Amino acid sequence: GHELTDADYAALAEFRYVLRQFLAFSERGAASCGLTPQQHQALLAIRAAAHANVSVGYVAERLNLKPHSATGLVDRLETLGLVTRRASPDDGRQALLELTQNAQTILRQLSETHREEIVRLRPMLAELLARVD
Repeated sequence: GHELTDADYAALAEFRYVLRQFLAFSERGAASCGLTPQQHQALLAIRAAAHANVSVGYVAERLNLKPHSATGLVDRLETLGLVTRRASPDDGRQALLELTQNAQTILRQLSETHREEIVRLRPMLAELLARVD
């Protein structure tokens, strides 16, 4: 690669700053709905999965968690009435996860505001990405 310039350091710092701002925005949004950031991310991962067979293992992978941490997270979501488990038709030992109506309502609300924030940040992010050459 080329020698790093002052402009490179500035772009990297700015990129990190914008990401932090977005994460802070996301954390506040989750909290306003009574969720932890991790609970919000788990609901989003379950909802966004391209396949219907979402297991605790899938949540662990998507959130970069150890299996037992993901199990605890899903247990808590189940207690909160946000996720239901059902036995997998293919493998009875594996539970498949589904969002409840309540979870879908909360997630829709959160995702609308997140989408708006990303749209708001897009010009700044595009400009920053162009500066990182």
